[in-house]
Amino acid sequence: MNQFVKVAALVVLAAGSHIARSAETLEGRWDAQLVRGEQVIPFRLDISGSGATLKGTLYDGFRPYENTSSASFDNGQLVLNLEHYLTTITAKLDGGQLVGDVVAQNRESRSEYGFVATRHKATAATKVKAPSIAGAWEIPLQTPTTKGEQAFRFVVEQRGAEVAASILRVDGDTGAYSGTFENGKWVLSHFDGSRPGVIEVTPAQDGTLEILQATGRARQANAEARGSGYSDAVPDGRYAGKLVAYRPDVARAKGFPEPANFLAHTTARDPNEKFTFNFPDVNGKLVSSEDPHFKGKVVIAVVTGTWCPNCHDEAQYLVELDKKYRDRGLAIVALNFEEPEQQATLKRVRAFVKQYGVTYPYLIAGAPAEMWEKVPQLVNLNTWPATVFVGRDGTVRAVHSGFASPASGQFHADLRKEFTQRIETLLAEKATAAVAQNTP
Repeated sequence: MNQFVKVAALVVLAAGSHIARSAETLEGRWDAQLVRGEQVIPFRLDISGSGATLKGTLYDGFRPYENTSSASFDNGQLVLNLEHYLTTITAKLDGGQLVGDVVAQNRESRSEYGFVATRHKATAATKVKAPSIAGAWEIPLQTPTTKGEQAFRFVVEQRGAEVAASILRVDGDTGAYSGTFENGKWVLSHFDGSRPGVIEVTPAQDGTLEILQATGRARQANAEARGSGYSDAVPDGRYAGKLVAYRPDVARAKGFPEPANFLAHTTARDPNEKFTFNFPDVNGKLVSSEDPHFKGKVVIAVVTGTWCPNCHDEAQYLVELDKKYRDRGLAIVALNFEEPEQQATLKRVRAFVKQYGVTYPYLIAGAPAEMWEKVPQLVNLNTWPATVFVGRDGTVRAVHSGFASPASGQFHADLRKEFTQRIETLLAEKATAAVAQNTP
C-alpha cells in the first residue's frame, strides 16, 4: 500500500511539473543575439500567442517586418520557422533564457549561429545627446563593386539617440540596422530571418560618418557572391571593412562619383524586340508570354529568387500592385531562379508564395547561373531583383534594377511613386497593335 502511495505521489508530481511547463508563456519582447565566434549580432524578437497561435516577429529597424511561418513550444523547447527563408531558430528555455541555434540556408551556402535571448527589460531613458545624422548620405568606394558601382547610398532614420540605417546599393539594401548612441558611436545590427549584420557608425569632426562593417560577415557574403558568376579573387568595394559617408552636396563638391542609376543600370538590348518567356510554374505547367493571360496587357516581369532578401521585400509590394491593377490590364509574372538543390522540392518557393499571398504566376526559370541564358533580352543584367516593365505591344519600356525596401526611407517612397506612375502611363496607352494581333 505504501509503495502504491509513493508511486501515485510521483505521478501527481510529474503531472504537476508537466502542467507547469505547459503553462509557461514566452509572450513578450526578447533581446536576442546571433553568436558565431567573436561576432555577436543583437536583434529584437517578439513572441505572441500560444499553441496553434504561437508566432515570432522579427524587426526591420523600428518596424515589425517578418513573421514566422510556423512555431511550436513543447517541453521547454521553442522552434520558430521562417520557411520562406529556410531559416529555423531552435532553443531551450533554460533559467529564463532561450538558448539554442539558428540555421539558415543562404544561396548555395548554409549559415549556423548560436542563439541566446533574454526577456527585454525596459530601462529608464538616459539623456544622451546624440548628434543628428538623419537623412541621406553617399558612400564613395575606393574600389568599384563587381557590378560597376562606384558609390552607395546610406539612409538614416533617427529618433533621438536611436537610429535605424540602411546601405542602399543598385541591387537593393541591407535592411535596417538599428541601435543606440553610446560612447560616441552607434553600434547597429540587423536580422529579419536573413541578411544578418553589424556596423559601427561614428560621426567625425569634419561632418562625415565612419562606417565599420563586420569583416567576418563580409567574407561570407563575398563567398556567396561566387555563385553569381563573380570570383572571390575580384576586388569588390562592397565588402570593404571601412566606409566613409558624405552628405550628397559635399560628395558633389568633392567630385565623387554618384551612386548608380536604378533605371539605367540594366537595359533592353533592342527596344523593338518583344520580351518573351516560356517557363513552368511551381506545378510544372508551362506559362508563356504568348498566353491569353498576357496578350495585349501591360506586363511586369520580375527576375527574382527566393534566396534574395530584397526579392522578399519586392514580392510584398508586387502583391499590392497585383490587387490594385490586375482588373485594369496589368499582368505580373515572376521569372524565378533557384539553386539546383532547391528545384527538386521547391520548398522555399512554395513557402514564399504562401507567406506573401502571391497570386500572380510564379515561374521556375532555372538556376541563378542560367539567368543570362534564359533572359537574353537584357544587357548588364546582374541585380536581384530586376523589374522589367513591358508595354501592351510586348516591348520593354523600362528596367528597374534592385529594390529599395521600406528600410531605405524616401528612396522606397520614390520607388513606389515611380512604379505607380509607370504602370498607369502604360495602362493608358492605346492597345491598337495588340487588338490588331488578336483580330481574325
